[in-house]
Amino acid sequence: MPTSRILSWPLACCLLLASAACTAEETGQEEPRPPVPATSLAAPDTTGSSQAGDGVVSCSSAVDKLREPPDGYRIVGADVAVPDREVIEAQESEKPDPAARLFAKWGLVVRVGAVVDLRVGPGWEDRARVGWGRPAVPAVSVQVQACAPDDDQAQWLAFVGGTWVAQPTCLPLTIRSQGRTSQVRLGIGVACDT
Repeated sequence: MPTSRILSWPLACCLLLASAACTAEETGQEEPRPPVPATSLAAPDTTGSSQAGDGVVSCSSAVDKLREPPDGYRIVGADVAVPDREVIEAQESEKPDPAARLFAKWGLVVRVGAVVDLRVGPGWEDRARVGWGRPAVPAVSVQVQACAPDDDQAQWLAFVGGTWVAQPTCLPLTIRSQGRTSQVRLGIGVACDT
């Protein structure tokens, strides 16, 4: 298969069918958070508690290597691409955590070599979770580790996972990379008001 067609058909369908993003804005300079140790990876919450810890997305959990973000995605900040569709469909997740009642599957696309932190917006810690990797574990925040390129053509990596929410909502996410912070809102089950 030509390297220009690295994106596999199943991943392309998954990324394009379940994608949505409403707004993004740069919010200024900020020092990145230190790496999250792998030992703090959030375990599935079986207590029904409304709090989850931090997670780490390892390079080995990438499902595809891309030259550029796929159609239906847009770059936020410099190192992350998120869906640009108006609504990401959400389904019952069967998770005991009330903040993870619904799941919206969407692939996260991250620039090769970038350390990226994603966190649910301030005040949303008891209403939403994020997670990517194998398996994708619901957490309040995740860090994608810096992945060294192993392909001269690949500039981006794709990870399977998504967002859990207590109810359909316009979810704010904070994205940090290279000392910069960006905000994005995703329509999870409902569109964001513009």
